[in-house]
Amino acid sequence: MSAKTNWYETDLPKNPANYQPLSPLTFLERSAKVFPEHPAIIHGSRTTDYATFYARSRKLASALARRGIAKGDTVSVMLANTPAMLEAHYGVPMTGAVLNTLNTRLDAAIIAFTLDHAETKILITDREFSATVKEALSLAKVKPLIIDYDDPEFPQDGEVLGEIEYEDFIAAGDPDYDWQLPEDEWNAISLNYTSGTTGNPKGVVYHHRGAYLLAQGNVITGSMGKHPVYLWTLPMFHCNGWWLVLPVDALRRCRHPCLPALGAAETDLGRACRSKSDPSLRGPDRHVDDPVGCGRRQAAARSYGRVLHRRRPAAGIRSRRHGRRRLQRHPSLRPDRDVWPGSGQ
Repeated sequence: MSAKTNWYETDLPKNPANYQPLSPLTFLERSAKVFPEHPAIIHGSRTTDYATFYARSRKLASALARRGIAKGDTVSVMLANTPAMLEAHYGVPMTGAVLNTLNTRLDAAIIAFTLDHAETKILITDREFSATVKEALSLAKVKPLIIDYDDPEFPQDGEVLGEIEYEDFIAAGDPDYDWQLPEDEWNAISLNYTSGTTGNPKGVVYHHRGAYLLAQGNVITGSMGKHPVYLWTLPMFHCNGWWLVLPVDALRRCRHPCLPALGAAETDLGRACRSKSDPSLRGPDRHVDDPVGCGRRQAAARSYGRVLHRRRPAAGIRSRRHGRRRLQRHPSLRPDRDVWPGSGQ
């Protein structure tokens, strides 16, 4: 006797009309279509709208694909909080490849181990970190294609290591590159590493589904409203900025003010974060015992800044008043990094 047929599973297959893999790549695609002219990235004196942000990410993907980058390959980046870092979070996975963001504060030996373990095919590196990267490449077994990033807003005098500069590299790409969603949302999107304090660094892989859900969850957990301005001072290499590189683009009319240097002038921050609505701000990562490794060589880097939101604290987030402004403790900050102005901690 045949088992009873479940009619809910009859003639109801998955198809493009009712199912697609969860991937954060759709966030930028939507923002570019709905708000093409809205400011997306603010970096120094430069402002990039969402249409341009999306086109540049696609050009990066196209240029990588022309160099043979595809599913299963690793593209590593040694970058500060810059537009190139944001573009890499979309452009690299658009090819099906995996993004590996390197910790700019680690020494050459650990960077070399990471490059080898990740089997890096291409390395995009800011000239600021040329000395460390050059030594790491001399120690590493892999020989990736090197692309130098020369930040136009924060010029560096570091040695040019590669055969091509970032802008020249993406110039050869197609702004209409026909990228595809992953066949399976379980496919890897990024590869991160521990800092190697108890041995060799350990790799941790995010998949598209996990990054998508974490991005959405951060919007809820951080009480992010619409029209936010998200000040990037948390290093984006740190767990991909807790994937807050993505929910900012999932919300309506958002901006990414990039702050590669600690101790930026208040006037610069004010220009970047000025908004008719309440801005959402992320306080600086306070691990400043090695100022050279903190980005942009700020020897006196001791910036405390405004932290997260000017809104009611989310559940589980302690707050403390400092002057007239309420500061909120972001749950991702470790106690040894969370130093409050005048707190004596």
